[in-house]
Amino acid sequence: MTVSPFSSHDLDFTDDDAFHEECGVVGIWTTQDAASLTTLGLHALQHRGQEASGIVTYDGNHFHTHRGLGLVGEVFADPRVIASLPGGIGIGHNRYATTGETQLRNVQPLYADFEFGGLAVAHNGNLTNAQLLKQSLVRRGCLFQSSTDSEVFIHLIAISLYTNVIDRFIDAIKQVQGAYSLVALSKDMLIAARDPLGVRPLILGKLPNSQDDNSWVVASESCALSSMGADFVRDIEPGEVIIIDNQGVRSINPFADHASSRFCIFEYVYFARPDTVIDNKSVYITRQKIGAELAKECHVDADVVVPVPDSGVPAAIGYAAASKIPFELGIIRSHYIGRTFIEPTDQIRNLGVKLKHSTNRAVIEGKRVILIDDSIVRGTTSKKIVEMVRAAGATEVHLRIASPPTRHSCFYGIDTPAEEKLLAHTHNIEQMCKLIGADSLGFVSNDGLYRALEEEKRNNEKPQYCDACFTGDYPISLTDHDMHLVKSK
Repeated sequence: MTVSPFSSHDLDFTDDDAFHEECGVVGIWTTQDAASLTTLGLHALQHRGQEASGIVTYDGNHFHTHRGLGLVGEVFADPRVIASLPGGIGIGHNRYATTGETQLRNVQPLYADFEFGGLAVAHNGNLTNAQLLKQSLVRRGCLFQSSTDSEVFIHLIAISLYTNVIDRFIDAIKQVQGAYSLVALSKDMLIAARDPLGVRPLILGKLPNSQDDNSWVVASESCALSSMGADFVRDIEPGEVIIIDNQGVRSINPFADHASSRFCIFEYVYFARPDTVIDNKSVYITRQKIGAELAKECHVDADVVVPVPDSGVPAAIGYAAASKIPFELGIIRSHYIGRTFIEPTDQIRNLGVKLKHSTNRAVIEGKRVILIDDSIVRGTTSKKIVEMVRAAGATEVHLRIASPPTRHSCFYGIDTPAEEKLLAHTHNIEQMCKLIGADSLGFVSNDGLYRALEEEKRNNEKPQYCDACFTGDYPISLTDHDMHLVKSK
């Protein structure tokens, strides 16, 4: 195993008023160079996690691992690293910590030797009973090497009384609660699985030009496939376990009688890359539809529609088209400040928004501006952006948000503040508007968000998506939280 030292760049200190990504996973079966393809897939999924990255491959005789703190391009920059990861099968992981510190011991994929051989596991999501399980496992003598909830899978597989890998794997996932998309690699097979409600995304693809017709890809999002030269096959179903081996692909669903899907609706709002397709829905077009719904529900007379880049752009395009108000890039974002060497003093923190964004005065001055953003977390960034737009000469600033008010924390794999730190949890819309300093503030409704997703409205008796961050309707038990085994963030 090889590891990379901590990147010389400090983590992004300008984004403390934003939702942070979860994680991204990739799996490759039977190609000539799994490490290179996995790296390309991880590059495409970089938006899902920027703290750390890792790859495990198997060459037919030995497992090989490289993990490091930093971006994919930093961890795998040296060609010698890829050369040290031979083999035609492998899995990879991009990490943003929702549980566990940012330390090398928490970087995935996690690897362990079992009586049946080696096994590597990579996980996107969050387990809501991880601490309860960990307590039980420690009492049984299990020694944890990390503080991430993903290691629970390793120990559950280790103590399982079943004999083969698949039965042990299923035994493990039946004991966990929460959201997970998993990839696991043994010497004989690649395993991919989604939790019973399918909260986190996972897709299956195929490499068409490989010498081996049995060449497959699994990844968190479809956007990873094009970079790897793979074709989209289908979404892996909620509760489904995919096994890929020398005989091909087979599927089992140990949760077949479980409740229907509750996919994370915020993937469509913000987290997924715009060019991703989820459940046959284009994320980019869906965001335009959300903007159009926002224009219908929260119309205001204005001269120009301006997105807060980059996440507000598709919704702003939809808003502008529906309202027939011109769309302009009134705010320009620097893409080179996300990770910086500047010492994060209080003064620099206060300048963070200005380091990332600058106003395009030519299209703002003297105009009534509608600002479109994807969400409001603490509200500090929104306040500073509104101030910037006013300073650029806007006569009015109307803030419109392409999601409902975020009043509740996520416990399923998205790093969100505690509820008392969410502006919408402690303030009503009028109070939020006054605090932010906008002339008006509007959010798309829950039903409007569902209409953008081709649903008539939200089914309050049986919601079609997980929207707990907006409604407080948590579809999976919060065991650790309810037992006070986890601390507020």
